[in-house]
Amino acid sequence: MIYVTRLDHNTMVVNAELIATIESTPDTLITLNNGHQFLVRDTVQDVVARAIEYRRQVSGALRVLSAAPDPDKQGNT
Repeated sequence: MIYVTRLDHNTMVVNAELIATIESTPDTLITLNNGHQFLVRDTVQDVVARAIEYRRQVSGALRVLSAAPDPDKQGNT
């Protein structure tokens, strides 16, 4: 999830996994896979950077979880 600022200055959270496109119209228009659209104050570059950072955090957490030993399989030989 990433934080963005709507045109009315309210903050909202967008599921970065659902972002289909991000356009500069000149405001930034985020379109989700389900067709919902949001105009935000953040630049295209900022939204893209947040989405990339979100994906890095998620993939890093998955790597840590997959590398952790399974406690059910330890010592059961």
